[in-house]
Amino acid sequence: MRTTDQPRMPHAKLDLHQPTGDTVTTTTCYMCACRCGIRVHLKDGKVRYIDGNPSHPVNRGVICAKGSAGIKQHYSPARLSKPLLRVGERGAGEFREIEWDEALALATEWLGDVRRRNPDELAFFTGRDQSQALTGWWAQQFGTVNYAAHGGFCSVNMAAAGLYTVGGSFWEFGEPDWDLTRYLMLWGVAEDHDSNPIKLGLGKLKARGAKIVAINPVRTGYGAIADEWIPIQPGTDGLLAGALIHELLRTDRIDLDYLVRYTNAHHLVIRAPGAADDGLLARDAQGRAICAVREDAELRLAPADLPGIAPLVVGEYMLEDGRIGVPAFQLLTERYLSDDYAPDRVAARCGVEAATIRRLARELAEAAFDQAIELDQPWTDAYGRTHATMTGRPVAMHAMRGISAHANGFHTCRALHVLQMLLGAIDTPGSFRYQPPFPKPVPPPNRPGRDRKDNGALDAGPLGFVHGPQDLLVDAAGAPRRIDKAFSWEHPFAAHGMLQSVIRNAWAGDPYRIDTLLLFMANMGWNSAMNVGQTRAMLTDRDPATGRYRIPHVIYVDAYASETVELADLVLPDTTYLERHDCISLLDRPISDADAAADAIRRPVIAPDRDVRPFQDVLLDLGARLGLPGMTREDGTPRYPGGFAQYMVEHERAPGIGLLAGWRGVDGELHGVGAPNPGQLERYAEHGCYWHHAVPPSARYYKMANRDYLQWARGLGFLGSEAPITLELYSERLQRFRLAARGHGAVQPPDGERARVERYFDPLPFWYGADGEAVEADAEAYPLSAITQRPMFMYHAWGSQNAWLRQIAARNVLYLNARTATEHGVADGDWIWLASPLARIRVQARFHGGTAPGTLWTWNAIGKRRGAWRLDGDAPESREGFLLNHLIDELAPAREDGRRLANADPVTGQAAWFDLRVRIERDPAPREPGHRVEAIAPLRRPS
Repeated sequence: MRTTDQPRMPHAKLDLHQPTGDTVTTTTCYMCACRCGIRVHLKDGKVRYIDGNPSHPVNRGVICAKGSAGIKQHYSPARLSKPLLRVGERGAGEFREIEWDEALALATEWLGDVRRRNPDELAFFTGRDQSQALTGWWAQQFGTVNYAAHGGFCSVNMAAAGLYTVGGSFWEFGEPDWDLTRYLMLWGVAEDHDSNPIKLGLGKLKARGAKIVAINPVRTGYGAIADEWIPIQPGTDGLLAGALIHELLRTDRIDLDYLVRYTNAHHLVIRAPGAADDGLLARDAQGRAICAVREDAELRLAPADLPGIAPLVVGEYMLEDGRIGVPAFQLLTERYLSDDYAPDRVAARCGVEAATIRRLARELAEAAFDQAIELDQPWTDAYGRTHATMTGRPVAMHAMRGISAHANGFHTCRALHVLQMLLGAIDTPGSFRYQPPFPKPVPPPNRPGRDRKDNGALDAGPLGFVHGPQDLLVDAAGAPRRIDKAFSWEHPFAAHGMLQSVIRNAWAGDPYRIDTLLLFMANMGWNSAMNVGQTRAMLTDRDPATGRYRIPHVIYVDAYASETVELADLVLPDTTYLERHDCISLLDRPISDADAAADAIRRPVIAPDRDVRPFQDVLLDLGARLGLPGMTREDGTPRYPGGFAQYMVEHERAPGIGLLAGWRGVDGELHGVGAPNPGQLERYAEHGCYWHHAVPPSARYYKMANRDYLQWARGLGFLGSEAPITLELYSERLQRFRLAARGHGAVQPPDGERARVERYFDPLPFWYGADGEAVEADAEAYPLSAITQRPMFMYHAWGSQNAWLRQIAARNVLYLNARTATEHGVADGDWIWLASPLARIRVQARFHGGTAPGTLWTWNAIGKRRGAWRLDGDAPESREGFLLNHLIDELAPAREDGRRLANADPVTGQAAWFDLRVRIERDPAPREPGHRVEAIAPLRRPS
C-alpha cells in the first residue's frame, strides 16, 4: 500500500484510455506455424502494437511472445534493403548493391541457360515457407524435379507415416478433441509449433481434470504442466508404443468393432513365402480385398467392405485357388505379442520401468473403454446405415518433432497410429480428430512428377506420394534422378524432399552436378545445416580442374542478413510479413480445426521503406521473363502483372479450385469450388483475413466413413469421391517394395539396396535403433544422446535476432541431469567439450532436473555466427551461444560396401537430427567462459 509520503511512480499518469494507434488492420501472423489472426495498430504510419484478433478461429485473441514481438521483426536492423551481387570470394561478405532490373536480368540469364540446357540443373529448395502451393507449382512449370521444402528436415516422418496409414497426421493435419478428451498423451511435443491452439486446448483439459502424460526426454513447456512426465530415452518412442500395444493385446483391451469397421485388420493377407504375391492382400475378381466370415457355422470368403458382416480377425484360411490367407490383425498380434515388445524386455532400453508401461496401458484402456462417450448425435455411414449416437473413446494423442527427427521416425509414428486404431481412438469423440481437408485417401493420389511435357513443364508437381516402385524417380539402372535422392531406392517415400542433402550431393556431383542453387529462407549456411563447418566449406569450394565453384551459382532470398547471405552470389531481398500478400491455403498447410475448414491471407499493412520486393512477386516476375507455362499470356506478356495478390485470386489448380476456398464465384457466394472472384481479397479483408466454414454437426466424427462428411468434403473439392477411406493397420504398399527387393516385379532396386529396402519396408510398424549398426556400436565411445528443443518464445533462427525475444534468452547452455553430470565429473556451470565423431564444441553445462539421465539438450537456433544478423560483434549469441548442428553429420556411417547414405530415415529421408551421440570431455579451465568449435573430420573432396 502506498503511503502519502511515498513518491508517485513516474508512469502513473499514462493515458491508458487513449487508443494505441490511429489505424487498426487485421492480418495473419508469420512468427511461427500457428498462423494466428492478429491486429496491427499503426500510428503516424508506423507499427505501434500487435495483438491477437479475438474473432480469429485459430487463436481467438490469444497472442504469444513471438507474435507480439512482430514489431521488432518488422523493424529489425538485420533487414536487407537492396539486391546484392557478390564481388569478393564467397563467404567474405563482399557485395555491391544493384538495382532490381540488373538483379532480375542476371537471375533470368542464369535460369534461362539452365532451362534450355537441362531444367534439373536448377535445385530450388525452400525453407521456412508457407507458399509451397506457389513455389512447388513454379518448379513444376520450370521443369525441374529438384524442388523440396522445409519438411524434409523437420516433420516428413509424421506427415508420410500418417498419410500412408490413416489419411491424415499429427501436427497440422489433426488435433486432439480438446472438449471431450479425458486422457492425452503428448509424444515428443515441444512448444514451438501450433503453440496457441495447444495452449488453449491444454487449458480446457486442465479445467476439466483430464490427465495429460508427456513422453519426452526433456520436461519443459507443455510437459511442465503435464500430470505425468515419462523421461524416455531419445529414439525409443516406437519401442514404448510397441510395448503398450503388447499390453493391450495381451489383456484383450482393444476395440475390435472399430477395427473391422474402419481399418483393414480383417483383410486377408496372402501367406506364400517366396512367391510374387506373398504379403499382398487377397482380392476377388473385381479387385476388392476379401475377408473370412462365419455365418450359421459356415465359413466363407466375402468382400471386406461389405456392411453388416462379422469378419474373423485371427486364423488361417484357404483361398479359392488354394493359397493361404491370414487376417492382417493376426500378423499384428504375432509381432507385438512376441517377447520383443514385452515391458520387461524393453524397459531398460526405453528408460521406462516395466510397471510404468503396464500402468500406462491400463490407464489408456480404462479411459477408452470404461469411460466411453456416447454423443446424442445421429449420423449416417458411407454405406447408408443410420446410427442414433456417436460412440467415443476419450483417449487422444499428439506428436511432433521429438518422434519425427530420428532414423526410425516413420515406423515410430506408424506404431502410434496403430495404437490409436486398437483403442478405436481416431476421429471418434474424445480422440484424435482430422482437420479438413483431411482425411485423404491412403495415400493421397498425387504422385511426384517424372516426365516433362512438350512445353518443358513437369507432368505433375515435383513432390507427392509414391504408390509403388513404378513411381520412383530413378533411371534405368535404379540410380536417383533427383539431386537430393528423394523418391529413389535410398528414400522412396520422401514426400517433402530432402533439403538437408542438396548441398553435399551437388558439391560431390552425386548423382550429378547442378548449375544453380536457389534457396528461399533456408539458412543452410548455419542452423539449417547438419555438419555446419563442412557445409560452409562445400559452398565455398572450387573445382581444381576449372577454378569455378563446385556449385556455380547460388541465389539466396531472405528478408534478413542471415549466415547464408554471405555465401550467395546474388541476394534478392524479401519483405517482412507485414509488407506483403501471403496465402495460407488449403492446398498447402491449412489452419482448419476439426469442426471447420479454414484458410487465410496476409495483406500489406505498411509499405516497405527499403528497396525490397515480396519473393512471391519476384518468382512470378522471373517466371514471366523466362516464358514459363502458365506465367505468360499468348502474346508473351505476364499473366500476373499484379503479382502474387492477382495469382491468389485468379490461378486455378483445377477448374474451380484455387488457392483460396472462400467467397468464390463471380459474385462471391460459393465456397470451396467456384470461378475466380475479382473481389475475393476484399471479402477476406472484411472478415478479418480468414475464411471459416463449419463442418455439419452430423459430419464431425468418423470423417473417414461418414457419408455427410464425405459428401461435404467432395462438394468443397477436398476429395475426388465419396468412397470411405480405410485406415491401414497393414500397409500393402510397403510390402510391394519388399517384394521388389526380393526380386519380384518390373521395377527392382539395385543389388546393393535390396537388403536395406527389404528390412525397412515392413508392412507392419516395427522398432529398430539408429539407422545402421555402426551407430549403435558407437554407444560405448559416445554414450550420451544429444538433442535440441525450440523454445516457446522463439521459432527458427530468425526469431533469435529479435530485440524483444533476445531479452528472454540471448545465449544457450547445455542441460543435463545431475546424475549424468556426476558420472562425468561435471559441476554445475562448468564449461566442457562436447564431442561427436565429426567435431567438438565448447559449451557451458547446467543442471536440469527435467532432463532424462543419459540425455543432453539445448535450445536450438540461438547461437549465431559472429557478425551475422547485424548483431554486435561481441553479442552473446556468438560469444556464448552455440549450435549442436556442428556435431551432426549429414551422412550416416559407412556401410559394408563403403557407401555413406544420408543420415536420415531410410523410408522418408527425414533428417535424423536427434540420433546424435556424443561424449563429454573435460576442459582444463572449466570456469573460463567462451564457446569454440573444433573440427575433427576434415572435408574430403570427391575424386
